[in-house]
Amino acid sequence: MRKPIIAGNWKMHKTVTESLNLVRQLTMELKDVKDADIVICPVFTALHAVGQAVDGSNIRLGAQNLFWEEQGAFTGEISALMLKDVHCEYVIIGHSERRNIFKETNEDVNRKIKAALQAGLLPIVCVGERLEERKSDKTFEVVHEQVHGALEDLSADDLESIIIAYEPVWAIGTGVNASPKQAQEVHAYIRKIIADNFGKNAADVLRIQYGGSVKAENIAELISQPDIDGALVGGASLKVELFAGIIKNALPENKDAE
Repeated sequence: MRKPIIAGNWKMHKTVTESLNLVRQLTMELKDVKDADIVICPVFTALHAVGQAVDGSNIRLGAQNLFWEEQGAFTGEISALMLKDVHCEYVIIGHSERRNIFKETNEDVNRKIKAALQAGLLPIVCVGERLEERKSDKTFEVVHEQVHGALEDLSADDLESIIIAYEPVWAIGTGVNASPKQAQEVHAYIRKIIADNFGKNAADVLRIQYGGSVKAENIAELISQPDIDGALVGGASLKVELFAGIIKNALPENKDAE
C-alpha cells in the first residue's frame, strides 16, 4: 500500500512569527501520526525558521517553487540548492497559480523538476484542468499534455522521487470539489500514463494527491479511492484544527472505507 502524503500549501500567507505559531501547534497536534507523510510549504521568508521548528518532528518541510538554475543573475528567484540549505525536502512545482498567473509552461515545469531532482528534493508536480476545459470535455487532453510535458526525458527511477498532484483548477479555493468518482477517474488516467511510459512498477509506486477544496469531511471518501494517495491542501492548511482533521481522516484505515 502506498503511504498517504498530505501537504499544506500556505501560498502567500503568514509572517515568520505567524508561521512559527502555526507550526508549533501543528507539531503538538500531529506528533502521534505515523502512517502518513506530512509536508508543510510556507513562504520563502519563513522556511529557515519553520525548518528549525519542525526539526526532529514528523513534519517535513517543503517550498512552493524554485528556479532551475543553481545561481546567477536571476533577481527574485530561489534555487534548489538554497532550498536544500534551509532543510527543505519537498518542493511544489507547476501549481495552477504559477501556470495561470505567472505563465509558467510545461517546459518550465520540466526544467524545475530536473533541478529539484538533481539537488535531492522531492517534487510535488501539479496538473489539472480549468473549468472551461472540463466543460469542453478536454480534461484528459489537458492532463495528458501536462504530465507528458512535465516528465519529458525523465526515467522510471526518477519517478520514484516524484509526487503528482491532480488539482482541478475549478475546485481550488471555490468550495466546490470534484466528486470522489471524478477525482478517481483522473487519478487512474494519470497512473495509466505513467504505466504506459515508465512501466507498471513506476505506476504502482507513484503517489498521486488530490487538491481542490479538500476538507476533513471529504478526505476519507476521497482517499478510499484506489488511486488517490493523499491531498495537496490550500486554505485549510492554515488552521490547525482543519489541517489536523484532514490528516487524521486520511490515515490508512480509511483507505478501504466506502
